[in-house]
Amino acid sequence: MKNWKRKLLSLTLSVGLLASAAPTLAAPQQTLIKVNDQAIEYAADAPIIDNGTTLVPLRTTLDALNAKLVGVTDDTITAVVNGKTITLKSKLTRIHGVTYAPIRIVGDAAGYEVSWDAATRTVVLVTKGIAPETAQTGGRGFMWEVESNGNTVYLVGSMHIADDSFYPLREEFEEAFAESDYLGVEIDLSKAADEEQQNLILELGMYQDGTTLKDHISAETYAKLGEILKEHGMEPNMMDTFKPWVVESTISSLKAMDAGYASEAGIDLYFIQKALERQMPIVELESYESQLNMFDGFSNELQEKNLNTVLDNFDVIDDQTDLMAEMWKTGDEGALLELTNSISGDEEYNQAMLIDRNIAMADKIDGYLKDGNNEEYFIVVGAAHYLGEHGIVKLLEDKGYKVVRK
Repeated sequence: MKNWKRKLLSLTLSVGLLASAAPTLAAPQQTLIKVNDQAIEYAADAPIIDNGTTLVPLRTTLDALNAKLVGVTDDTITAVVNGKTITLKSKLTRIHGVTYAPIRIVGDAAGYEVSWDAATRTVVLVTKGIAPETAQTGGRGFMWEVESNGNTVYLVGSMHIADDSFYPLREEFEEAFAESDYLGVEIDLSKAADEEQQNLILELGMYQDGTTLKDHISAETYAKLGEILKEHGMEPNMMDTFKPWVVESTISSLKAMDAGYASEAGIDLYFIQKALERQMPIVELESYESQLNMFDGFSNELQEKNLNTVLDNFDVIDDQTDLMAEMWKTGDEGALLELTNSISGDEEYNQAMLIDRNIAMADKIDGYLKDGNNEEYFIVVGAAHYLGEHGIVKLLEDKGYKVVRK
């Protein structure tokens, strides 16, 4: 039982940089978009679900929101709403010549509250200030507050993968973010597609000595991997050039995507997008290089052990991810602590994934609290970093701070 928990924990501890190693899309699904209780009528180009994110035809949707499209580039939308020009950055997708964009980002920028009605598979947009009967709150989540020397730090526990049902977040999150001067994250995911980051993944995650995956793992493990890849319509040898830690992360992401979860809908990326929209400074508590080097530094034995855990529990990962999502939405500290403690059985894994990283992040947060500039920081890192004997909350309390759950 603890083995699959430990692998699910990785989805709350690291940001999932490696899904690009074997990209796949969830099958398009029709969904309904309502604006102030009126359904948007789409012609041939309907909204789709892509990796847990609802994408909509941009021009038709902006028209329904009474917004006039001014300009579009590969990742920037400029529109006029109620006489005010808005510019937002977002990953745009071209499908059969039509530009699609995430409805949550477009709706929020245009002045609407965006929520998800799971029962009817409807995205509900309501003008801010109006409370619709159908609107649902995504969940309580995890947030703590620390104050010192006139500075305030909000500590937010993220799920790095999520879906539309997590939103809208409760008002306390949005209010704290609105008051903050800086957003702090493990790494800035808006840089994920940079050529430098992709080259780093290839350099560290692929064998450079002429060997392949089958030279480094047992025949039994290799056969199990091949069967799962074939089940998903891929060649059984398609990941031969990658190291076990890349394969493990990719397979975990593959199953989560099957269940409708994706990093694009994660809590940290949600706030990164909002920070970009308001030109809010983003500070990184870690780096792509540090996270990738951590995974690459695992012993060969641990890498194969972790890969086997994912392969052996592949059929239940989606169900357990649902339970983890429910834990986040209910803000269940007991369940979060149990999940965090499940990692302690493997000393090497625990030291790298939790202890060392938590100490480094707590030290940075300590620095923010001591800077004396009367500033507010909104820190979003994996939820499992906060609790337990080696958690960030305990580390800050040991430094003399009072940490209050919000």
